[in-house]
Amino acid sequence: MTGDYHRSLIITHTTLFIAMTTVFSWISIPFIPVPITLQTLGVLLTGTIMKRYAGIPMALYLLLGAIGLPVFHNGAAGLGVLIGPTGGYLIGFIPAAIMVGLCYEQVSEKIHVAGLASGILIIYLFGLSWLILSVPMGIMPAIAAGMLPFIPGDIIKSTAAFLITKRIQPYTTRLTTR
Repeated sequence: MTGDYHRSLIITHTTLFIAMTTVFSWISIPFIPVPITLQTLGVLLTGTIMKRYAGIPMALYLLLGAIGLPVFHNGAAGLGVLIGPTGGYLIGFIPAAIMVGLCYEQVSEKIHVAGLASGILIIYLFGLSWLILSVPMGIMPAIAAGMLPFIPGDIIKSTAAFLITKRIQPYTTRLTTR
């Protein structure tokens, strides 16, 4: 591994984004109709910076939580969180980060915005699917409880991810080049 800058960068970014998502999971901002947690912002930023490698920190984040480290919202941990009603949202972090990352490998800002929106939709898709199966409940009650209240906050977080990335991108090294 000596001298392999690209691999070192992936490892460093992986550690950074696991830590950032963990810290963000503890932050809750009062908002209506539900508080905004910044966990999803961590997922989106992981995708915007790590590009196609964004699934690595998200998978490790879930693994750390599953083995009992308090990385999930408000320090929750354990396999029970992943198989509980909100587990689908957490599992959705992996494909969401990858989707955002792949879109951020393109130069078009329209594709970047579409990638952020797709990432949020993927999280909803996984979350609502698991919510419907695990509770069980119908699709409309699941959407009413598990998606609609979170849309305003997710729009704010997606906008923040777009603006933060636009601001710092000139200073970051592209992970897709060697």
